[in-house]
Amino acid sequence: MRHRLAKKLPLSNNPAAGAGLRPSLPVAGFDGVTRMKDIDEVFARLSKSAFRRRFELRDPERAYLARKGLPTVLAEARLFIETRLAAASPVKDGKQTPFRGHPAFVAQHATATCCRGCLEKWHEIPRGRPLQAAEQDYILAVLAHWLPSSKDAGPAPDEPRLL
Repeated sequence: MRHRLAKKLPLSNNPAAGAGLRPSLPVAGFDGVTRMKDIDEVFARLSKSAFRRRFELRDPERAYLARKGLPTVLAEARLFIETRLAAASPVKDGKQTPFRGHPAFVAQHATATCCRGCLEKWHEIPRGRPLQAAEQDYILAVLAHWLPSSKDAGPAPDEPRLL
Protein backbone atom coordinates (compact mmCIF):
# COMPACT_ATOMS: atom_id res chain seq x y z
CA MET A 1 0.00 0.00 0.00
CA ARG A 2 1.44 3.35 -1.00
CA HIS A 3 1.44 6.31 1.33
CA ARG A 4 -1.78 8.27 0.89
CA LEU A 5 0.07 11.35 -0.39
CA ALA A 6 2.29 9.42 -2.77
CA LYS A 7 1.73 8.93 -6.45
CA LYS A 8 3.59 7.10 -9.14
CA LEU A 9 6.22 9.37 -10.60
CA PRO A 10 7.46 9.19 -14.16
CA LEU A 11 10.60 7.14 -14.56
CA SER A 12 12.65 10.29 -15.20
CA ASN A 13 11.78 11.58 -11.70
CA ASN A 14 12.29 8.24 -10.01
CA PRO A 15 15.44 8.20 -7.86
CA ALA A 16 15.80 4.50 -8.60
CA ALA A 17 16.09 5.30 -12.29
CA GLY A 18 19.35 7.13 -11.76
CA ALA A 19 18.23 10.71 -11.24
CA GLY A 20 21.86 11.64 -10.73
CA LEU A 21 21.91 11.64 -6.94
CA ARG A 22 25.43 11.54 -5.61
CA PRO A 23 25.08 12.39 -1.94
CA SER A 24 28.80 12.12 -1.17
CA LEU A 25 29.77 14.78 -3.73
CA PRO A 26 29.52 18.53 -3.24
CA VAL A 27 26.57 20.18 -4.90
CA ALA A 28 27.63 23.39 -6.62
CA GLY A 29 25.66 26.60 -6.76
CA PHE A 30 23.31 26.78 -9.70
CA ASP A 31 22.48 30.41 -10.34
CA GLY A 32 25.61 32.23 -9.22
CA VAL A 33 23.83 33.71 -6.21
CA THR A 34 22.69 30.76 -4.14
CA ARG A 35 25.35 28.37 -2.87
CA MET A 36 23.98 25.08 -1.71
CA LYS A 37 26.10 23.56 1.00
CA ASP A 38 28.31 20.53 0.53
CA ILE A 39 26.35 17.60 1.95
CA ASP A 40 29.22 16.38 4.13
CA GLU A 41 29.68 19.90 5.53
CA VAL A 42 25.97 20.12 6.38
CA PHE A 43 26.00 16.73 8.09
CA ALA A 44 29.01 17.78 10.15
CA ARG A 45 27.07 20.84 11.35
CA LEU A 46 23.87 18.85 11.92
CA SER A 47 25.75 16.35 14.09
CA LYS A 48 26.43 19.18 16.55
CA SER A 49 22.73 19.98 16.98
CA ALA A 50 21.12 18.12 19.87
CA PHE A 51 17.69 18.77 18.34
CA ARG A 52 18.59 17.28 14.94
CA ARG A 53 20.47 14.31 16.45
CA ARG A 54 17.42 13.14 18.37
CA PHE A 55 15.52 12.16 15.22
CA GLU A 56 15.58 8.49 14.37
CA LEU A 57 13.23 6.16 12.58
CA ARG A 58 10.73 4.40 14.81
CA ASP A 59 9.61 0.83 14.17
CA PRO A 60 6.70 1.76 11.85
CA GLU A 61 8.92 3.98 9.69
CA ARG A 62 11.72 1.38 9.65
CA ALA A 63 9.25 -1.29 8.62
CA TYR A 64 7.86 0.94 5.86
CA LEU A 65 11.37 1.69 4.57
CA ALA A 66 12.30 -2.00 4.64
CA ARG A 67 9.06 -3.04 2.93
CA LYS A 68 8.98 -0.35 0.23
CA GLY A 69 12.70 0.17 -0.28
CA LEU A 70 14.75 3.33 -0.49
CA PRO A 71 13.89 4.17 -4.14
CA THR A 72 10.15 4.19 -3.43
CA VAL A 73 10.56 6.23 -0.23
CA LEU A 74 12.68 8.77 -2.14
CA ALA A 75 10.09 8.97 -4.93
CA GLU A 76 7.46 9.75 -2.29
CA ALA A 77 9.84 12.26 -0.69
CA ARG A 78 10.17 14.03 -4.05
CA LEU A 79 6.39 14.45 -4.10
CA PHE A 80 6.44 15.82 -0.54
CA ILE A 81 9.13 18.34 -1.53
CA GLU A 82 7.16 19.43 -4.59
CA THR A 83 3.87 19.81 -2.72
CA ARG A 84 5.02 21.03 0.70
CA LEU A 85 8.26 22.98 0.17
CA ALA A 86 8.66 24.11 -3.44
CA ALA A 87 6.30 27.10 -3.37
CA ALA A 88 7.71 30.56 -2.67
CA SER A 89 5.53 30.77 0.45
CA PRO A 90 4.37 27.26 1.41
CA VAL A 91 1.10 26.87 3.30
CA LYS A 92 1.78 26.60 7.04
CA ASP A 93 5.51 27.13 6.49
CA GLY A 94 7.37 25.87 9.52
CA LYS A 95 4.61 23.41 10.37
CA GLN A 96 3.98 21.66 7.06
CA THR A 97 6.12 18.57 7.73
CA PRO A 98 4.76 16.07 10.26
CA PHE A 99 7.21 14.58 12.77
CA ARG A 100 6.03 11.00 12.17
CA GLY A 101 4.21 8.78 9.73
CA HIS A 102 6.72 8.43 6.90
CA PRO A 103 10.51 7.90 6.86
CA ALA A 104 10.94 11.00 4.67
CA PHE A 105 9.25 13.22 7.28
CA VAL A 106 11.65 12.06 10.01
CA ALA A 107 14.60 12.49 7.63
CA GLN A 108 13.47 16.01 6.73
CA HIS A 109 13.53 17.06 10.39
CA ALA A 110 16.84 15.29 11.02
CA THR A 111 18.45 17.03 8.04
CA ALA A 112 16.80 20.46 8.44
CA THR A 113 14.97 20.18 5.11
CA CYS A 114 11.53 20.36 6.74
CA CYS A 115 10.63 24.01 6.03
CA ARG A 116 11.90 27.05 4.19
CA GLY A 117 13.32 28.56 7.37
CA CYS A 118 15.49 25.51 8.05
CA LEU A 119 16.51 25.33 4.38
CA GLU A 120 17.68 28.93 4.59
CA LYS A 121 19.50 28.55 7.91
CA TRP A 122 21.19 25.20 7.33
CA HIS A 123 21.46 24.90 3.55
CA GLU A 124 21.56 28.55 2.37
CA ILE A 125 18.51 28.11 0.13
CA PRO A 126 16.66 31.43 0.40
CA ARG A 127 12.97 31.86 1.17
CA GLY A 128 10.53 33.90 -0.84
CA ARG A 129 10.90 32.25 -4.23
CA PRO A 130 9.98 28.83 -5.60
CA LEU A 131 12.56 26.08 -5.25
CA GLN A 132 14.42 25.39 -8.46
CA ALA A 133 14.71 21.84 -9.79
CA ALA A 134 18.38 21.66 -8.75
CA GLU A 135 17.45 22.69 -5.20
CA GLN A 136 14.76 20.02 -5.03
CA ASP A 137 17.30 17.44 -6.27
CA TYR A 138 19.74 18.64 -3.61
CA ILE A 139 17.13 18.19 -0.85
CA LEU A 140 16.40 14.71 -2.14
CA ALA A 141 20.14 13.92 -2.15
CA VAL A 142 20.38 15.04 1.49
CA LEU A 143 17.47 12.75 2.41
CA ALA A 144 19.03 9.90 0.40
CA HIS A 145 22.23 10.38 2.39
CA TRP A 146 20.50 10.30 5.79
CA LEU A 147 17.96 7.50 5.34
CA PRO A 148 20.35 4.57 4.82
CA SER A 149 22.86 5.94 7.32
CA SER A 150 20.21 6.27 10.03
CA LYS A 151 21.21 3.84 12.75
CA ASP A 152 17.66 2.45 12.68
CA ALA A 153 17.34 2.13 8.89
CA GLY A 154 17.45 -1.66 8.93
CA PRO A 155 14.39 -3.89 9.07
CA ALA A 156 12.18 -3.59 12.10
CA PRO A 157 12.60 -6.39 14.65
CA ASP A 158 9.39 -8.09 13.47
CA GLU A 159 10.38 -7.88 9.78
CA PRO A 160 12.04 -10.96 8.29
CA ARG A 161 15.67 -10.57 7.31
CA LEU A 162 17.04 -11.96 4.10
CA LEU A 163 20.35 -13.72 4.51
